[in-house]
Amino acid sequence: MSSILKKALFLLTGDDVSLDFLKTPSKKRPLRTLTERELLTLESEIGGQLFGPVPDGYRREFFCLDRDTWIWYEEGVDKDNKKQTTTIRYEVSPTQVLKIQEGGRYSYVEGDELRNFGLAVRLYYEQVARKVYRRDPATGHKLQAG
Repeated sequence: MSSILKKALFLLTGDDVSLDFLKTPSKKRPLRTLTERELLTLESEIGGQLFGPVPDGYRREFFCLDRDTWIWYEEGVDKDNKKQTTTIRYEVSPTQVLKIQEGGRYSYVEGDELRNFGLAVRLYYEQVARKVYRRDPATGHKLQAG
């Protein structure tokens, strides 16, 4: 604390009072580490935005659950004000992508859908690397603050 401020405080209060409570917190303090669930939530929000704006009253998520599993989830209300949800799981193998929908519907992703899925995965990785992990998606190096 500056000596002038200490002298002024002593003149006003008659006490040698500490002003430590006025100090601003250190900017070098470590950030709280996010849990795996919190990271997954951030990633899924970014993934949900890849397909355009989410309409009011809707929720959309697209995320990588593990090395081989992708999830698409969407919920909202229909015109009769009934809640509607859709969950699709994509199981990725080295040679194909299996699409698993509610009701036991299984199919392999092909053609335009496969190209779109590949593009969505690429965009997801790029945006998540930049926005969540602050990394360059091509190199993995930390991005410069700015």
